[in-house]
Amino acid sequence: MQYITLIALAERPGARELAQVATAEHLRVVPFELMEATLRGDDRSTWTADQVAVADDALQRIEEAVGQAESLVDGFLARRGYPLPLDPVQELVTGWVRDIARYLLHKDRGGKEADDPIVRAYRDALRFLEMIAAGKFSLGATDPIQTNPNLVDVRFDSSPNVFNRDQLKAFR
Repeated sequence: MQYITLIALAERPGARELAQVATAEHLRVVPFELMEATLRGDDRSTWTADQVAVADDALQRIEEAVGQAESLVDGFLARRGYPLPLDPVQELVTGWVRDIARYLLHKDRGGKEADDPIVRAYRDALRFLEMIAAGKFSLGATDPIQTNPNLVDVRFDSSPNVFNRDQLKAFR
């Protein structure tokens, strides 16, 4: 995972939500304390081996969703010509990966999509990525394309001359 860390995911959307959406449907939901410990790399010795195995399975699902989200973001950034993977990673990109991964984890959820904040955040991320690919949006002050002098293309264009040397000879 190159654009977001597991600790950042533990902060937002949080271990409770991730445990609910990443646990396999036929299994009991991973206790959020265990999911928190799994995401942060903390000690998990107080839980049973079966619970830890379910948490590891949920973690694998989270990592797969993040991997898909990062691939999608990379696809849009590559269309614009960004050197991949981004280094340093802008907070915008981290937020987009979080929103897309969260949407992918929630994809089987029912309800109205029109007023769902997860769907709205996903669509907003895609809209910004499309704007990036079209060159209508920048990643900010540390944008690698905007700040790299080798990638900046400056051209000057002017109108043709109104008077040439032959026409100006009469004025000498």
